[in-house]
Amino acid sequence: MLIHGGIGLSGLRVGDTWVLDLSENFLFGTWQEVVTQPSPTARSGHTLTYNGKNQTILFGGRGLGYEVLNDVWLFDSTGGHLRWLQLLFELQNIPGGLSLPRVGHSATLILGGRLLIYGGEDSCRRRKDDFWLLDISSIPSVEIQPITEKRKGLVGNMWKRLKSEGYKPNCKSFHRACADQSGRYLYVYGGMVDGLLQPVEASGLRFDGELFLVELALQQ
Repeated sequence: MLIHGGIGLSGLRVGDTWVLDLSENFLFGTWQEVVTQPSPTARSGHTLTYNGKNQTILFGGRGLGYEVLNDVWLFDSTGGHLRWLQLLFELQNIPGGLSLPRVGHSATLILGGRLLIYGGEDSCRRRKDDFWLLDISSIPSVEIQPITEKRKGLVGNMWKRLKSEGYKPNCKSFHRACADQSGRYLYVYGGMVDGLLQPVEASGLRFDGELFLVELALQQ
């Protein structure tokens, strides 16, 4: 198990990385702090999603200055060597009024080993209801070396915004989502809904108990 960041006892966001090594019978575990450079900055409200290939993908969150982030990092444990790799990208042809940075979203592994990003909120806590597809398999040699400024062009197709049809749930953040074994059906539950909230305000906050199903339509 991998954890990174969060909010410490002092109320400040932290940027440390820890790995839990479990015994073969899963009865005992040992925590190991991983100190590498580079590594993601301090944050909370981000997602960590294991892709089944000794890799975990980190996306977004809220930083030390309350800024909302849109960076992508890959934690690679292949061969027992633990390291963070930052995946740089450029968003192209994004329609006006849409933004990628978010906190409190969900990131779920789906069909084809891709990540489905849903919902979350921006720096003003405006909640979202959009779907984004994150496909790190489009990056050549991602398992070999980190993406640098000179190789930005290789990751231009990493992101894709998906269209949704049918039922429109409330915009939400800090919900939970999971996919079935086929990777074609996503279940989304709960979260915070309603309103424009400032960081210190609690009025208007409401938790949602809705459960809905998302079916991913395969292109013919």
